[in-house]
Amino acid sequence: MTASGNGDAREVYARSGIGGRVGFGERPAVVVVDLQNGFTDPSCPVGGELAEVIEATAELLAEARRARLPIAYTAVGFHPGERDGSAWLRKMPGLGVLEVGTHWCEIDRRVAPQPDEPVWVKRASSAFFGTPLLTYLNLARADTVVIAGCVTSGCVRATTIDAVSWGYRPIVPQECVGDRAAGPHETNLFDIDQKYADVVPLEEAIGAIRGLTPERAPRAQAGRA
Repeated sequence: MTASGNGDAREVYARSGIGGRVGFGERPAVVVVDLQNGFTDPSCPVGGELAEVIEATAELLAEARRARLPIAYTAVGFHPGERDGSAWLRKMPGLGVLEVGTHWCEIDRRVAPQPDEPVWVKRASSAFFGTPLLTYLNLARADTVVIAGCVTSGCVRATTIDAVSWGYRPIVPQECVGDRAAGPHETNLFDIDQKYADVVPLEEAIGAIRGLTPERAPRAQAGRA
């Protein structure tokens, strides 16, 4: 959608009471969606150039770790034979290259998780589907989910919708998410911002994290099993 088109949509949504702000809560957690080699390496059939997203996410993670926030990762992965992929693999057969235990399923080393940060393999778009994420967030008493990763039009969008559906405040730092193509990225980022989450500059998200007092910042250990 063009900038002009977005402007028209903003006016329509504003008249309809759409496009409010959820705000940054007091107990944020960070979810890194699918920043695995299969999506961040352009040599992979389903990969793309996400160097800027990786760089921005690394900056976000550094601040989150300083604040001792809960951090969790997901990666898409299927067992050889692809019998666990169901309809999603029929719709997107290219994802079959993402076999569990291979290089393509490993998190990109530039945003590698720390030993106490879980990585859950999923076989659906949302980071909530078929993973312990909801339990993890509940144990951490999180009220806000800061979402980074890829792709904006797929797994990031699905995760954001599920986050707000479960009553969390979704925050999407715009530099920390990306897609294979600019069009789907821009259109979905606009739609996410209008309907489901606050899409904010990375600087704003980092500022909110830095503003947490020790009493307000949830400790990462709170989300461990």
